[in-house]
Amino acid sequence: MTEPSPAIETRVLSKIYGSGNTEVVAMRDVSFTIERGRVVALLGPSGAGKSTLLTAIGLINLPTSGSILINGVPVMEGSTALVDVRAFRRKHIGYVFQKANLIPFLTASENVRLALEINDVSPRSARRRAKELLEYLGVGDRMENLPHMLSGGQQQRVAVARSLANSPSIVLADEPTGALDSVRGRQVMELFGKVAHEQGAGVLVVTHDHRALDVFDGILEMEDGALHHPEKKKTKHLGDDKASAS
Repeated sequence: MTEPSPAIETRVLSKIYGSGNTEVVAMRDVSFTIERGRVVALLGPSGAGKSTLLTAIGLINLPTSGSILINGVPVMEGSTALVDVRAFRRKHIGYVFQKANLIPFLTASENVRLALEINDVSPRSARRRAKELLEYLGVGDRMENLPHMLSGGQQQRVAVARSLANSPSIVLADEPTGALDSVRGRQVMELFGKVAHEQGAGVLVVTHDHRALDVFDGILEMEDGALHHPEKKKTKHLGDDKASAS
């Protein structure tokens, strides 16, 4: 029986802005693998290259060199996309930002349904899927509420539901708890663990919040655009063998 393909695999991924005297290396030779069903934290100081890496994997800010595979499918080679980026991103990649970024005049259900309907899912199926996800994430009783009627934590739960609408292979989250208090922040981090372990997605979360690191299966650290390998004694209790960097 063959092993399942990793959810995310990067190989010597780099991003360079400018050239000559103005050249800035934002990301340098980043290689790692995240298996399906695993949630991994990406740590590092401001300017370390975390968001550059996340947007490269999300096919938003394309790399200069290296390669990216998502669920075993080569999607980038150097700065060349090997897939229809917009279509692939809509179907296979879920994204959660620091702010929920919900459409203010749409209900929680409508925000989730929109992600489905732009992928040509029928309105009936979209309603059913939105209800299922919002109930799964504990905000089923808020389906018909507008975003301003929801707490910050509830808004992020709706944002997570929206990111899961099309059953993506990977979910990428950029500082998703930055605007939340410690209790709600931990609840959102636990949601990502639930998503990875129960939905089978590979989840990568950029965070500065060290209070909930026990939620993660592994940790990756970046500094000065490069990936650093945490010592085992620092990540042993986090299951660092479940997320590998090479």
